[in-house]
Amino acid sequence: MIMDFRTFADKSHLTFDGAMGTMLYAKGVYINKCYEELNLSSPLLVQEIHREYLAAGAIVLETNTFGANRFKLSGHGFGHTVADVNIQGARLARDVAQEKAFVAGAIGPLGIRIEPWGKTSVEEAEEAFTEQAKALLAGGVDLFILETFFDLNEIHQAIRAVKKITDKPIIASMTINEDGNALYGTTPDVFTTKLDEWDVDFIGLNCSVGPKAMYDAVERMRGLTRKKLIVQPNAGLPKIIDGRTIYLCNPEYFGEYAKRFILLGVQAIGGCCGTTPEHIKWVKNAIRALDPGAHSLVISEPVTKARHIEVPGDVTVIPAAKKSEFARRLLEEKSFVVSCELTPPKGCDPAKVIDAARALKAAGIDAINIPDGPRASARMSPMALAVLMENQVHIETILHYCCRDRNILGIQSDLLGAYAMGLRNILCITGDPPKVGNYPEATAVFDIDAIGLTNVVYRLNHGCDLGGNPIGNPTGLLIGVGANPGAIDLDLEVRRFAWKVDAGAEFAMTQPVFDSNLLEKFIERIQNVRIPILAGIWPLTSLKNAEFMNNEVPGASVPDYIMSRMRAQKTPEGQREEGIAIAQEALRKVRKMVDGVQISVPFGRVENVLKVLEALR
Repeated sequence: MIMDFRTFADKSHLTFDGAMGTMLYAKGVYINKCYEELNLSSPLLVQEIHREYLAAGAIVLETNTFGANRFKLSGHGFGHTVADVNIQGARLARDVAQEKAFVAGAIGPLGIRIEPWGKTSVEEAEEAFTEQAKALLAGGVDLFILETFFDLNEIHQAIRAVKKITDKPIIASMTINEDGNALYGTTPDVFTTKLDEWDVDFIGLNCSVGPKAMYDAVERMRGLTRKKLIVQPNAGLPKIIDGRTIYLCNPEYFGEYAKRFILLGVQAIGGCCGTTPEHIKWVKNAIRALDPGAHSLVISEPVTKARHIEVPGDVTVIPAAKKSEFARRLLEEKSFVVSCELTPPKGCDPAKVIDAARALKAAGIDAINIPDGPRASARMSPMALAVLMENQVHIETILHYCCRDRNILGIQSDLLGAYAMGLRNILCITGDPPKVGNYPEATAVFDIDAIGLTNVVYRLNHGCDLGGNPIGNPTGLLIGVGANPGAIDLDLEVRRFAWKVDAGAEFAMTQPVFDSNLLEKFIERIQNVRIPILAGIWPLTSLKNAEFMNNEVPGASVPDYIMSRMRAQKTPEGQREEGIAIAQEALRKVRKMVDGVQISVPFGRVENVLKVLEALR
């Protein structure tokens, strides 16, 4: 069963496909042909393009039906084929998408003027849109995308037509001039507000202009609606060179703007005229870099199923508070726990990290958490280091485990092995994508994300593998998850946190907290799904370290006033002491809000952490 599109869209940024007409033209189909009729006469060619976009990373494929209405098809002599062209268009995309992508039924303007600007009545327009929408629905589309409209009155009839026959999701997308206004002069303020009132799922822009003009328009739109936003720019403005129409916006530039759109709050990005699978590949890379949780596969079932699995009759599930000493202190004693993060070495000698763990244990730390390939770097196996640390230092560890490097089979094998070797605490994370690390060409797996991983561990803890097969004695892993109070899209972060809790999370660790107000707001938003939270504390070691955290570490953000404090210190020693003071202040502020802290140990400087801990006294 494919996950419902609305549920999927709530979990992740979406990559749509690019231009169909551009690709057909590149493959030798002249512009005087009826491109939509190719669904009937050249189905393999249409499917070839769908496959290229799917391979490039598109999670939504649009049907080749943009102009497949009675008016436009009649202009080519195919007015009698409306139903056939649309049903076939949906089926061609459906056959390619399988369970790997969603299919959006594409509906464009009728190509005529409707009242009050033309002789066609709004009733006739709605009837034509209904005819096309019914055929697309019969072909099996998951959603509808109404695109390249410039007349609000006309897109309203299209919306009414779809809503009349189905409750499937609707994307309503306008096209604009370089000035940001629709082609009839309607401003973003007007059309955004109207589309919001008409209750579509996504409001968007597509065609006519390139990324820059579209970015400027979206800046005006984002404050006018809480609906999700989608952009599908052209590959720049077309130029006529030696008789050929050329789009000059290269894929890399297109990908850079994809990042800017995400940071602006856009949830879905694709391409329009002039874009190709290469452009979409760069969009997908941008989404993965800024949203590692973005799915490349449709999850087979919603994570909410985790809470309702059938536990084998001979299985005794281990209560959360009994899973480890750390769990007992956190969940049973309700103690304020302290964990410190030690990064695995780049080589095969763990001596320095082990010595640091001994010093932290002597200081009364409850556990050591060990990151898994932070910033997509290649280091000693965190699982191996965790076993060495527990055996040699006799302190509990919290093993970070990310989804980037293993497929679902390897994940389950690792988790079973970790439990067999005595590890009891795990932090489920998606993982930084390779693009942010030293090996940008490395292949990321991401079969599942942190929510799916939590689901997997929950099942193992209940004596079942992901397929529901009994595994004998259950694992007893305390399930932790990550949280980012400073997320760009806090609404999405709160929703994802709720899904993690629903999937089985038992405690959470946050990204480094420099602004306690952000943490307080986040905690207020999650009161209905509250689990114990450990706030992240990072003792800044220098101005360069602060700049690095602010600009290059996914999920971290250092406020301007803290950057100013670090800049005010002119010596390395002064900056280090200021970083410790900032961490102490953060610790004091968050102590009453949370159930513990996890303190990072930058560059292995344990002495800095011990100074930070003085704030607890």
